[in-house]
Amino acid sequence: MPGSTGIPIDLAIFAVRVVEFLTIILGGIVALTLWADSIPVDLVPNYGRAVLGGALIFALVVEIMGGYDVDCHFSLRRAWQRVTGAWLVTGLFLITMGFLLQLTQDFDRGWSVTWFVTSAVMLGGTRAASTLWIRRLKSQGVFNSRVAIYGASAQGQRLAKYIRGNSKLTISLVGFFDDRRDGRVPVTVDDLPVFGTTDDLIAMIREGLIDQVIVALPWSAEARIQQVVQKLALTPVRIRLAPDLASFAYSHRPLVLLGDLPVITLFERPISGMDAIVKRAEDLILTIGILAFIWPIMLLVAIAVKLDSPGPVFFRQPREGFNNKPFHVFKFRSMAHDKCETDSVQQATKGDMRVTRVGRIIRATSLDELPQFFNVLQGHMSLVGPRPHAPSTRAAGRLFHEVVQTYAGRHKVKPGITGWAQVCGWRGETDTEEKLIKRLEHDLYYIENWSVSFDLYILFRTIFAVIFPKNAF
Repeated sequence: MPGSTGIPIDLAIFAVRVVEFLTIILGGIVALTLWADSIPVDLVPNYGRAVLGGALIFALVVEIMGGYDVDCHFSLRRAWQRVTGAWLVTGLFLITMGFLLQLTQDFDRGWSVTWFVTSAVMLGGTRAASTLWIRRLKSQGVFNSRVAIYGASAQGQRLAKYIRGNSKLTISLVGFFDDRRDGRVPVTVDDLPVFGTTDDLIAMIREGLIDQVIVALPWSAEARIQQVVQKLALTPVRIRLAPDLASFAYSHRPLVLLGDLPVITLFERPISGMDAIVKRAEDLILTIGILAFIWPIMLLVAIAVKLDSPGPVFFRQPREGFNNKPFHVFKFRSMAHDKCETDSVQQATKGDMRVTRVGRIIRATSLDELPQFFNVLQGHMSLVGPRPHAPSTRAAGRLFHEVVQTYAGRHKVKPGITGWAQVCGWRGETDTEEKLIKRLEHDLYYIENWSVSFDLYILFRTIFAVIFPKNAF
């Protein structure tokens, strides 16, 4: 049994806050040292105030963005995303305010860039070190509070199994307590002892051996719950009520307040609200910028398609988009005009005789997908998202939705020109059910973990996927 209470993890997180605040200031000092020759001595206090203001703004922004949430201190990727995002927002805010207040000319640009880059690198290193430090302390049980479970029945046993299987929880289980002493309660449950009754539990609390009690009784036993809670309420420990047995199936879902009533959010519409506005702005800005550069390539491809074989330059094919709504996807025609299918689509295979000479090239290089930027402008697609499939396509002779019951889950967001599955190698023909399942797993992972930085990372990976194509024919 753990002998002493753990150190609150909030204390360690507070230390991380202080260190990162000082890191911003240190980055400014390093930049001042490097650019000392070009900065007048009498202006140094202005630079100092700018650095202090930047550190304060960063502290506020990273707090709002959840950079100090507990989960961020166990996931380095999530921590880096939020910290770098907060520092980027801070930099943009400082530039905007400097422009509006006409202060930009008062600061050396070389110093500004050096401060921003130096602090970004130092923040990344500092957060990596603090994450590894907190992980190590967590593995040593430094943050753990000593928790007793009241109720050794199936509900309490499932709660103990959940706690032990969640590596992010800072909990050391002391054991079980239960008033039923008629043989219905075992002596041990999964090597955790069943100590005794409510009176025994209170006695151990009085001895300072328990920090928290979780009551794990069926919610239907309302009278029994109230009786136990009334006794425990007289002790100076945290008391919590575990979810009912059926609720464990949705234990990973967030709990929110509906007025004063707690309810479990089973499913949330992904990329909604402000996130949807941000993603749409991202699509429009990047798409317009990309089209400004690639329109000569699109023109050359259009000419090549027209000269290579008779028929239209573009090919429109029905696809299922957001919320399973049908739309027509644009592509450069890569097959013979009389072989193009709009219904009962058969995916292209290696050596497919329907593909033209130019079509083989543009399919291998993904140039046939370029007209889908127009789908993005129309709002039917995004730059990044699950690739749109024709409703009639099959894997191993079965329709996609027949292979995987959760296939429709990929329609919670707009389809994309590129996606997480594609850059991870799951593109091209889905001739087996395993390939479809892997593609779906990656699509659902993207939907659950969307962020602007994740989109930019996928777009960056797409460049290499196009240069070194796999499974495209």
